[in-house]
Amino acid sequence: MFNRERWSEILEALNANKVRTVLTAFGVFWGIAILVLLLALTNGLRNGVTADFGDFATNSMFMWTQRTSKPYKGMPKSRYFNYKIDDVAAIKAAVPNLKYVSPRNQLGGYQGANNVVRGMKTGAFQIYGDYPEFIKQKPMDILQGRFINYSDINAKRKVCVIGPDVVKALYDNGEDAVGSYIKINGVNFMVVGTFKITNSQGDSEEEANTIFIPFTAFSQAFNYGEIVGWMAITAEDNTPITSVKEGIFSLMRERHKIHPEDVRAIGHFDLAEQFGRINGLFSILSAVGYFVGALILMSGIIGISNIMLIVVKERTKEIGVRRALGATPWTIKGQILQESLILTILSGMVGISFAALVIWGMNAILDSVGPVENFANPSVSMQVVFTALIILVVSGLLAGLIPANSATKMKPVDALRIE
Repeated sequence: MFNRERWSEILEALNANKVRTVLTAFGVFWGIAILVLLLALTNGLRNGVTADFGDFATNSMFMWTQRTSKPYKGMPKSRYFNYKIDDVAAIKAAVPNLKYVSPRNQLGGYQGANNVVRGMKTGAFQIYGDYPEFIKQKPMDILQGRFINYSDINAKRKVCVIGPDVVKALYDNGEDAVGSYIKINGVNFMVVGTFKITNSQGDSEEEANTIFIPFTAFSQAFNYGEIVGWMAITAEDNTPITSVKEGIFSLMRERHKIHPEDVRAIGHFDLAEQFGRINGLFSILSAVGYFVGALILMSGIIGISNIMLIVVKERTKEIGVRRALGATPWTIKGQILQESLILTILSGMVGISFAALVIWGMNAILDSVGPVENFANPSVSMQVVFTALIILVVSGLLAGLIPANSATKMKPVDALRIE
């Protein structure tokens, strides 16, 4: 089908009026480039916004206590209450398909009063009392030593794992932190590890100024007793945390004598729900990108179709001669379709290449200037490229279909009479 003679005819037809050919191809070039760039920018926004979730397990929620809003069983309205450590075991026993239930306590603040001392150096840091599984919910890179383990929990060891800014504030450059001691609110803790949060795009400064200690040591050292400040709860992958959270809330209301309809007493942040909303939003944006890009591309296809109609009219005598010499309607139609298809694919491939160059440039700029809020790594997948190629092929065929049908409807005698 694509023999040398046919290729020569196609190239001759495209070169007959180069300016017209270039201007016609520009519509397809621009349409496919805009389509790819819109999808890349949408992915860049998606990557930037979802990076704010960090690497925290997204099928998770945080749960804390608030004032009650209804009196119940002799208990007044607006009272405070606290979770207890046995609530954790109760949740694990009563609610199926939970992967992790991590009780947490928190002390201090990295922007508040100094609460950590080492020798003559002091600093204000976030202190968290945690269980070992928290590192599976919030992945982090252990730079030196280790994270807290269950031996620390069971023995209530006064050990800690410190962030990179804690190391900078309390240690000299090159000084080894592991094995040294720091004093947190007057209590000595031995440093057993240093960490950094993996791919953090959230409040990285606060995370770098964080110290983790065993939950049990935290409770003993700072007189928290059985109190649990809040919990990080992660469900199994096949069970959305959103579908089981009401069961957890009902259990907590029952255990702490809270009115069953008191929705304010238990505060929570459903990470899975928020993540789902964001993904839904960007799915809509991707659909809008396809729609807008398709409309722009359609204008280019209409331009090619119009030009091919003009080309057919200009070559009326040629078509008449070929028909008179025995060329079948499908031969004529095939040549018109091939010319349209080649023009569309060539201009489209140049458009894809141009878009890829722009995307590469954006990523190079982002790498040089550093992270940009809510925008990261604009890119498109190979699936998008293949989709674009399919769109080009279909568009090329559609663009040539009307001119091809017009060419085959002419009778050879009538075509030869046209001056």
